[in-house]
Amino acid sequence: MKINLTAVHFDADQKLIDYIEKKSSKLSQFFDRITDAQVFLKLENSGQVRDKIVEIKLMVPGDTLVAKETSKTFEAATDAAVDNMKRQLNKHKERVQDKTQGAKTSPA
Repeated sequence: MKINLTAVHFDADQKLIDYIEKKSSKLSQFFDRITDAQVFLKLENSGQVRDKIVEIKLMVPGDTLVAKETSKTFEAATDAAVDNMKRQLNKHKERVQDKTQGAKTSPA
């Protein structure tokens, strides 16, 4: 799985990039047919607090899964987005298995 990481309007340091790639690469354990992964890092200026936004887009056959999380740090937002994506991948895998099993068990 190839991970494209984009920091919008700022430069991410190598330590943060390594952390996000390490966490995101674990998603392939939950669904092995991920074709592409995009991670967007954004800063949100809302008043005094600059919240960090992490958005993960995974391309799987026939679908695109998106998880977007906001937190005080990129690491916390990444953890939340990866957990969210794990749930989506498990649901997607179940739907795919249900479709294939439904096709096999249906009478001809």
